Amino acid sequence: MSTMTEVMTTADAAGGSRGSRRRPTRRPLASPLRPRKSVAFTLLMGIFVIYSLVPLVWLVINSTKTQAGLFSSFGLWFDDDFVFFQNIWETLTYKDGIFLRWFGNTLLYVVLGAGGATLLATLAGYGLAKFRFTGRRAVFAVVLGAIAVPGTALAVPTFLMFSQLGLTNTPWAIIIPSLISPFGLYLIWVYAVDSVPTELLEAARMDGAGEFRTFFTISIRLLSPGIVTVLLFTVVATWNNYFLPLIMLSDPTWYPLTVGLNQWSAQATGVSAQPIYNLVITGSLLTIVPIVVAFLGLQRFWQSGLSAGSVKQ
Repeated sequence: MSTMTEVMTTADAAGGSRGSRRRPTRRPLASPLRPRKSVAFTLLMGIFVIYSLVPLVWLVINSTKTQAGLFSSFGLWFDDDFVFFQNIWETLTYKDGIFLRWFGNTLLYVVLGAGGATLLATLAGYGLAKFRFTGRRAVFAVVLGAIAVPGTALAVPTFLMFSQLGLTNTPWAIIIPSLISPFGLYLIWVYAVDSVPTELLEAARMDGAGEFRTFFTISIRLLSPGIVTVLLFTVVATWNNYFLPLIMLSDPTWYPLTVGLNQWSAQATGVSAQPIYNLVITGSLLTIVPIVVAFLGLQRFWQSGLSAGSVKQ
């Protein structure tokens, strides 16, 4: 009995000594890393923002001035005469509203050219990414080679070919070359490899869905960020296209905005000079508005497309 009592006493003493020991405190979980701040990088981005915004600010400010006010006032500040709405009206009505005709031509080239280029790039890029066939590597090499060739280098051969076909000075001389976008095809190709799981396509095929149904009901939804990205690139490229319309078109009624505004600017030189720089500046401002609206409206799709595939589960 005494032995049992001694054992229990010893156990209690040991437990008490263990209990009296200071238990290690658990450290709090580390807080998420805060983004590091770099003064040099901040200054660099500030310079980049200023470099990007100054031309736009200059364009907005000078579109409120008269022809004489452009040369008598500071370029980055307003003149005494505020004629912004008058400049817009004169731009839209100058020479029987030719600006509106050029604007409609540009929309036509963008809708058919950029829209068709996005559709063809999506179909071709998806097919190259998800189907195996003979000559796939050769097609990949041709696409990469086409990306490396600048468009201006192909303008003159394209003009000679279209002149033999009798298509120069017609809208098709601008629309048909715009339908091919090797860079857009490459973007869709790379994006479809990771964004469209092959297992999902196989499951849809096992359920009896055809290739067209699988593409238009499943794949196209997964490809939507990439499609929007390609659409933005092709729209901007077609909207700003200048050299190809310049050599293809001789009839002013088929000019896009880029060539038409350049013709207005050229009126300031020569024997019968009629400078209308205020209308050229206002027309340039009206020209960039649709592009800015398109970028702001499709920005959320573009951001998700750029970040897709950056994190693996």
